[in-house]
Order: sequence, then structure tokens, then C-alpha cells
Amino acid sequence: MSDFDLFSISEEHKELREAVRAVAEDKIAPHAAEVDERSEFPKSAHDALVGTDFHAAHIPEAYGGVGADAVATCIIIEEVARACASSSLIPAVNKLGTMPLILGGSEEVKQRYLPPVASGEAMFSYGLSEREAGSDTASMRTRAEADGDDWILNGQKSWITNAGVSKYYTVMAVTDPDGKRGANVSAFVLHADDPGFTLGEPERKLGIKGSPTRELYFDNVRIPGDRLVGGVGEGLKIALRTLDHTRVTIGAQAVGIAQGALDHAVAYVKERKQFGTAIADFQGVQFMLADMAMKLETARQMVYVAAAKSERHDSDLPFFGAAAKCYASDAAMEITTDAVQLLGGAGYVKDFPLERMMRDAKITQIYEGTNQIQRLVMARQLLK
Repeated sequence: MSDFDLFSISEEHKELREAVRAVAEDKIAPHAAEVDERSEFPKSAHDALVGTDFHAAHIPEAYGGVGADAVATCIIIEEVARACASSSLIPAVNKLGTMPLILGGSEEVKQRYLPPVASGEAMFSYGLSEREAGSDTASMRTRAEADGDDWILNGQKSWITNAGVSKYYTVMAVTDPDGKRGANVSAFVLHADDPGFTLGEPERKLGIKGSPTRELYFDNVRIPGDRLVGGVGEGLKIALRTLDHTRVTIGAQAVGIAQGALDHAVAYVKERKQFGTAIADFQGVQFMLADMAMKLETARQMVYVAAAKSERHDSDLPFFGAAAKCYASDAAMEITTDAVQLLGGAGYVKDFPLERMMRDAKITQIYEGTNQIQRLVMARQLLK
């Protein structure tokens, strides 16, 4: 490899981007406004992604998946988010829900649960947060008590993405209430039809309205012992390792939303005339666009570098994953806000997709660890 190739995306990745973009523009973008308006799960996007193997491309070939690397997975999420942020949560959350199994699950658990996700027959959600345990994950109250070989689960989880459409859930619960904080949590796979497992009403949200977010309730849910992910007491460690890898995908989602907003803004300012000329001819507008594109490209490079580190399991992934997620989501919020501004009154109404993109961008600063938590993660890595 010559030195000039070092920072380029491979030909396969470029071809993948074109393929995903074609699917997104043809099958996903046309429904994005309606999905948002109706707060409806994007079934047509799901079917299009399953039909092209873009719904859970990260699953290794050994389990029936296509074995996409972390950069490829980010490109898929980015291109889908460019058209519809809600739809990009299909590949993103399938990775989030299954990553604990990939990182810490036994071979038997992987063989049982990864193939149905790879085939598109099942989706996987992730249950870590609770009402009183958001950023402070170790203070969770959900409990699993051993009963012979089984476990009995009681408690609740909050803000669960794609709850109700997912068939499987990776859920963290305290298995040793008197044990050392953080080392007393275990991870389990729950099935949507487990007796005693119910869902709250869908949350009414600012954005990503096409992706249902609900609470999970557990009332004496009996879980067979063979659904444990990793060892007893390893749950929180697996959960946090998972987030090191999946934060990068939120960065990719933010980049996609920002790219969609920039594309619409550029097209609009070239067409829109004021004072006898296209507003794209005004230097003030040009400088805004230049700043937006500069932030976007910085964010994209950070996401791809972090994704490459995720693929290699580099030891500095925690810093780079947090940095990519934090920077890209802040950039997406700024870029979508500026894009609304560039459209003026048109940016503020639902006839154009910019107001939706601005609303969708906000969540990327909050979920999978608020950007305040990302800064803590980065600082801890620096101060080690």
C-alpha cells in the first residue's frame, strides 16, 4: 500500500455507499416525512434494508450475516440517516442489541440469537437505562434472583429504542445486591413474549418519531439460565464495552443527518432569488455553507477513524468513540440549525425536511451517553 492510500476509504466502501444511497433515496426518503408525521415505525424502510442485507450487516458470516466491518456499518447508518434518521436506528440498534452477545456471549448464545437477526426475522433492542439510572448506570434497580438454574427478573427499563418491534432484548440486571457496585450486574436475553414482560406506552418525542421508544416492565419474568450473556457479574463491563463500539454508530447517524441538511440547504440557496440574484451569491451565505461543510467533514473523519479503531479493538477506542459521537452530534445540531436558517421561513415549515432534521439531530447529543458523559469518558482516558 502506498502512503497515498492510507487515508482513503476502500473501493468496496465507496461502492457500498452508492448502493445504500440508492436504496435510501428510492425506498426510504419518500416515506420519511410521513413516518415522522404519524410517529409510525418505517416498515417499508425495514423491508428495503432487510431485502438488501443492510439491516444488520455487522453480524459475522459465521452466524448468517454479511460480516460488514465497523466502517461499512457506519457508512450504512450514515446513508440511511441522510434520508431518514428514524430508519437509521434499524441497523444501529440491531448492532447495539447484539453487540453484548458478540463481545461476551457464549458460542451457544451467539448461534441461537444472531442468525434470526442476520436473516431479518428478528430485531434486537438494548435495555440498560432506568428512570433513576440514566448516566449513572451502576445505580440500576432492576433485579434478577437465581432460582435453581433460572433467574427471576423484576424492575423496569426506560428509553428503549425500537421496543415493541424488537423480538429480543439484551437486559442488564443486578444479580448480587450486596456485591461491589458495577461488578454485580449481569446481562440476559429477553424474548418479547416472555410471561410478565410488558411495555409502556410509546413516548411522545421531539424527533426520531418513526422509531418507537418505550419502557420495559418485568414482573417475575422467568429467564432460563442459558440466556445469560457472559458470566454472572460481567453485565456492566459488557454493557460499557458495547457502548465503546456503538457510540461510533451514533456519530455516523449524526453525520448522515447533517449531510442531508447540508444537501437540502445547498440546493435551496442556488434556486432562491432575492435582490435580483440567487442567495448563494451572497458572501455571508457562502461563509455559512463553508463552515457547515468544514464541521461535517471533520465529524465524518473522526467517525471513520473511531470505526476503524472499533474494528481493530484498539485500546484507545473509548476516547475516540466518545470524541466521534460527541463532536459529530454537536456538529449535526449546529449544521441542521444553520440549514433551517438558510431556508428562512421555508426552513421552519414541514413542507421542507429541514425542521425534521433539526429535531432528529437533537437526540444524537443525548442517547448512548449524553455529550457531558462523553467528555467525562474522554477526560478519564486522558488522565489515566
